Amino acid sequence: MEVTLNIRYEQLLAAIKKLPAAKIKQLKSVLDEQFIYEKATEELSDFQSYLLNGPSMKTEQFEQYQANRKHFNQWRTK
Repeated sequence: MEVTLNIRYEQLLAAIKKLPAAKIKQLKSVLDEQFIYEKATEELSDFQSYLLNGPSMKTEQFEQYQANRKHFNQWRTK
């Protein structure tokens, strides 16, 4: 069973501030750095999605790029 609530961030923060110190400490330990890191890595930003879905080079294109780069580097140093 899943329950979802639609409350604004400010409302949530106000509710947390009303908790006793022991409950705030318990909440803080549950929301440790590892949990936050895992949660953040699950959710991709629009920019991250854009980069991951962008075009990429094929092996032949990369090899041609490397050859061109080598050629231009030699040309530039002469």
